[in-house]
Amino acid sequence: MDVNIMGELTRDIENAALSLKGFIREQVTVFKKKGVVLGVSGGVDSAVALTLCVQEFGKENVYGLLLPEKESAPSSKTLGAEICESLGVAYEEVPISPILEALNIYEKKDQVLKRACPEYDPGIHKTSLVLPNFLDLELLNVPYIRLIKDGETVSKHRLKANDYLELIGLQGAKQRSRMLVQYMYAEKMNYVVCGTTNKTEVVLGQYVKYGDGGVDLEPLADCYKTQIYALAKHLKVNEEIIKRPPSADTWSHYTTDEEFYWRMPMHLIDQLLYAQEHKLSLETTEKNTGLPGDTIEKAWRHINRVKDTTEYIRAVPPVYYLTDKLEKCR
Repeated sequence: MDVNIMGELTRDIENAALSLKGFIREQVTVFKKKGVVLGVSGGVDSAVALTLCVQEFGKENVYGLLLPEKESAPSSKTLGAEICESLGVAYEEVPISPILEALNIYEKKDQVLKRACPEYDPGIHKTSLVLPNFLDLELLNVPYIRLIKDGETVSKHRLKANDYLELIGLQGAKQRSRMLVQYMYAEKMNYVVCGTTNKTEVVLGQYVKYGDGGVDLEPLADCYKTQIYALAKHLKVNEEIIKRPPSADTWSHYTTDEEFYWRMPMHLIDQLLYAQEHKLSLETTEKNTGLPGDTIEKAWRHINRVKDTTEYIRAVPPVYYLTDKLEKCR
């Protein structure tokens, strides 16, 4: 089967944009709301979602929220403000650092980092959480903290499982705090909260439950990250946003998704996911990715493990229907 995966991912983008705008309008109508609130991060996903909402509803029915915290990259706020202003969207900056400080998130995080990295000094070091590049087959799948001083990596420290889990929980408080603010504004304005999670993130569980995953609608959740970039170009999103490496932007040193979540370049992870979804042959996947067969099979096994371990994130909370059980007992 002769399939050009990148061609399939990027074709018919104009119609895709029209369909997405129709979906947004339909869902807002179903919810009987007046407009859309959206967290604007300065990244390509929120830029695409914001542009689609404005084109469908008009700038007067869309409200942007900039939600920085003290470890956010300064460019996040700058680019977020720029796209809101370029589209004529009313927006507001609501720093979430006070929420995180009230929960002692930064202090608790520093305690874990000092435990894992004895020389860590928050006054001079920036930090990032990374995983070895997946394509380096010799390296173990072990997360580690990278300490950065004056823009240079000065040391790396492997994380113990309990330290890793604690850091993930602390970092998740950032996305959950942002969603708290978005709903506060949405309910005041009688608007819906629009999500910005893409398909690559959904498949890999790359979002926070009841954080960036806790929204009213997800227009981009069936668009791989590659398709998001194609949509951004079609919608004429600011080139600086398009060129910016994707990141959750929750570490003091800007950490890209390729360094942690994907562990490989975006074009490879999307092609591997697409091939798996459409049951393409190993030979076809080799031709598209340029990767050897054994690496592809290893990657697919890794993806399946990630899917399994993140299934709880995608799952709807189970409900025990007591009434039905009682009826059966009678």
